[in-house]
Amino acid sequence: MIEIKDLQKNFGDTKALKGVNLTVPDGELFAYLGPNGAGKSTTIRILTGLTKISKGRARLGGYDIEKEPRAAKRQFGVVHQHVNLDPELTVFENLDIHGQLFGMSKAARRARIKELLDYIELTGRAATLIKQLSGGLKRRVTIARALLHEPGIIFLDEPTVGLDAAIRRRIWALIKKIQLRGTTVFLTTHYIEEAEFLADRVAFLDKGRIIALDTPANLMAMAGAWAIDQFKDSGMQTHYFKDRKQAAAFQTDDSFTLRRVNLEDAFLSLTGKKVQP
Repeated sequence: MIEIKDLQKNFGDTKALKGVNLTVPDGELFAYLGPNGAGKSTTIRILTGLTKISKGRARLGGYDIEKEPRAAKRQFGVVHQHVNLDPELTVFENLDIHGQLFGMSKAARRARIKELLDYIELTGRAATLIKQLSGGLKRRVTIARALLHEPGIIFLDEPTVGLDAAIRRRIWALIKKIQLRGTTVFLTTHYIEEAEFLADRVAFLDKGRIIALDTPANLMAMAGAWAIDQFKDSGMQTHYFKDRKQAAAFQTDDSFTLRRVNLEDAFLSLTGKKVQP
């Protein structure tokens, strides 16, 4: 569904992407992770038609994003990091305008909006002004808007940023529900547990290149199975072990904390950096 070959992007002398190659098949939930400046946002902007390619190519649903931009744009919906709904319009009006932009008939728009409001559990809120909704409900409306024209791909750019843990979990459930309906999901996030919980595969991007790509379980196994965080005056140091017995033997006092390896450990072991927005 998403195909990227030798994708490069230069901003003057700065090389934001240095030959990214990637294929995401139909129905996969794919997470794209990296620190600030890695090239995540640039990739998303290219795939959604907001930034031109310097070299290489990208296809969405079989359509070249530069040669067939209109057809390519019909293949996806986008949920941006920042809520960009019109606060002075109702939930229905925000969704209805989006449907009009995609050339949907009035009857098709009404039927689809009703279906999606049921889907995101906001039945009865169609006449509510956006500015009267909580952050979590606004996020659900942006997801509904992205799905309105029934795209095969949905891009989620930091979809749960700023939401509390309970609301994030509800959004996670909605994202999985979207995938189970057959939609391809391309996710960027700095909540590492989000990618670990949701994604079928994860790519680690650093300095414009993909440095690792695999399932969350396989990536975590690269670091080990158990971790010990050692607290020192100079900061914290993490040690990785293949089994719990080895880790426990290393733990000698209360300055050591034993835990399971997570996906961020895998990224840190490869780059020495934290995943960041």
